[in-house]
Amino acid sequence: MAEVLLFHHALGLTEGVGAFADGLRRAGHTVHVPDLYEGRTFEDLEAGVGYAQEVGFDTVAARGEKAAEGLPEEIVYLGLSLGVVPAQKLAQTRPGAAGALLLSACVPETAFGTAWPEGVPVQVHGMDADPYFVGDGDLAAARELVAGARDRELFLYPGSAHLFAERGTPEYVPEAAALCAERVLCFLDALKG
Repeated sequence: MAEVLLFHHALGLTEGVGAFADGLRRAGHTVHVPDLYEGRTFEDLEAGVGYAQEVGFDTVAARGEKAAEGLPEEIVYLGLSLGVVPAQKLAQTRPGAAGALLLSACVPETAFGTAWPEGVPVQVHGMDADPYFVGDGDLAAARELVAGARDRELFLYPGSAHLFAERGTPEYVPEAAALCAERVLCFLDALKG
C-alpha cells in the first residue's frame, strides 16, 4: 500500500479533510495529515486565504516541508487547493517521490526552480468552470505539466465548485467527488506494482 502525505486546503484541517484521509486509509493506505494552520479552521475560503496571507504562504509551505521530515522519501504528496503548494513543491524538489495528487490547484512547474522529475506520476483534478482553478491560471499550469507525458493526467469535472471533493461544505459535488476518489485510489493502487 502507498504512504501519503496529505496537505489540507485554505479552510484548514476540517472534518471533510479528515473524511477524505479516512477513505484512503480504509483502502489500506497510510495517510499523514499535518495541520499547517496550527489548529485554526475557517468557514469560507476568503477567511482561510486571509490567514495564509497573514502568516505568509512561505510559512505555510515551510510547515509542509517540515511535516515531510522523518517520513520516507518514497511517498505520495497529495494537496487540496492551497495544500497543492507544499505537495507540488515536495514532489518536485524532494528526491524519491512516489507520486503526486493535486486537487483544485496546480502551480506552474517553473515556480520551484526545477523541472518535474522523470518517472514521478501525477494526477491533477479540478472543475472545468471553477473560477479559482480556471481563472487563476491553475488549469493552464496543469495542462503544461501533463503535456506529452504518459504518467501525468489531468481530470476535469463539470461544474464550478472549488472544493468539490470536500464532504460537509456547500461546494461538495457527490458525483465528481466519488469519481475523483476512485481515480485517486486507482493511482495509489497502481503504485504497488
